[in-house]
Amino acid sequence: MKKKVLALVMAAAMTISLAACGGNGGSADGGSTDSGSDTTASTDDGGSADSGDYDLRLLNGKPEINDQLEELAKLCEEETGLKVNIETIGGDTSAGDELKKMYQQDNMPDIFVIEANQADTWDGMLVDLAGEEWTDKTGFELVHDSMGTIGFPYTVEATALGYNADILEKAGVDPSTLTSPDAWKKACETIDSKKDELGLTAVFAYCAEPTNLGWSSGTHVFGQYLDAGLKADDTKYIDLLNDGGKIDEARMKKFAEFVGMMNQYSDKDHLLIDGTYDEQVAGFKEGKFAFITQGNWCVTSPDDVDFEVGFAPYAFEDGINTIIAGPPSYWVAYSDGNVDAAKQFFNWCAGDSAQDILVNKAGLVSPFDDCQYEATNPFYKSMNSYITAGNYSGWHTMLKKDGLQNETCQVFADYAKGSIKDADEFVSKISSVISAYYAK
Repeated sequence: MKKKVLALVMAAAMTISLAACGGNGGSADGGSTDSGSDTTASTDDGGSADSGDYDLRLLNGKPEINDQLEELAKLCEEETGLKVNIETIGGDTSAGDELKKMYQQDNMPDIFVIEANQADTWDGMLVDLAGEEWTDKTGFELVHDSMGTIGFPYTVEATALGYNADILEKAGVDPSTLTSPDAWKKACETIDSKKDELGLTAVFAYCAEPTNLGWSSGTHVFGQYLDAGLKADDTKYIDLLNDGGKIDEARMKKFAEFVGMMNQYSDKDHLLIDGTYDEQVAGFKEGKFAFITQGNWCVTSPDDVDFEVGFAPYAFEDGINTIIAGPPSYWVAYSDGNVDAAKQFFNWCAGDSAQDILVNKAGLVSPFDDCQYEATNPFYKSMNSYITAGNYSGWHTMLKKDGLQNETCQVFADYAKGSIKDADEFVSKISSVISAYYAK
């Protein structure tokens, strides 16, 4: 078994895997993304809507690729004989919450999705996949200290501030210069002054609504404090966080000032306070915002937009020029499920037929070295330029104490509403919230 530390996996293998295969985007939290598909195969009480006569049940946390996974399942049956039932969770529902209900009702799927920091929750209940054929084709598998190789990496994702290149060009803003707070402030002022002629609702498509979108602010946006500007193997701020919930207050204040700027130039009348993910993404796709606080999963097909997109860094300190990139979540096999079928399915998914669907149709970025398919995701060109230059940080936000995002997201919401008045108060509040949560 190849022993890796998760944080180092990203640094050691990212460039190799993505140079071998360009793919496209999914959701960075594994269970909360574009709910453009209304398909949900699980019921409100955690039961299966269609248990049927299947060899495998797979709980999918990405509604936007439900149709493609259904196609994948059909092809898998044709080529291997395995019948796979795809059970999809809606975009405003956490896969983790659904899994808790399924477990309580003894209704666990054979394969489900987890983030790295959720592995301990399932200690002793996941299959060690070490030695399987697919593990020789990637450096992105999730390795746990006691359970072994438990996570199948089905995609690589990136997140930063997505931008509409056409709007920036019309406004006279060069995204390559957005590597300092001053440059960002100037760009926001410029775009805001021209928003009527540009047809914009606001500069940023940012939503701090905590109930259904807490994963976005509490995990993805917060993750920029942890990693922006760092190399992929630099864990200083996640290590500090996991040492009893400590933060670097000076860095957090600069980050808070940047978030305050986003609040100022967002749609305060609706989207910022109580909008939905669908509204956020739809508004960006329609050209109503110059930037969006999501990742490559929000625009998966060239047909999604009629403009070029790219990534700009959360440069809340001078010189920050990185995006966050890596596998944010993994498929795992339940030890009391159909283990042999799950292993067969994973090996098949790493092969050509499945990768064709996952990359070319589902728009995922392949983590496998031998994948032969070129990326079609509109964000890929920008994403790959950062990665090949070594300007990417790790997904260390996924290693924070599980559930912390449910606390920190409220701080972002209060800041957006104005009940937290400034960056100093934001730092004080988020520090107390984090330390209290780690003290539990």
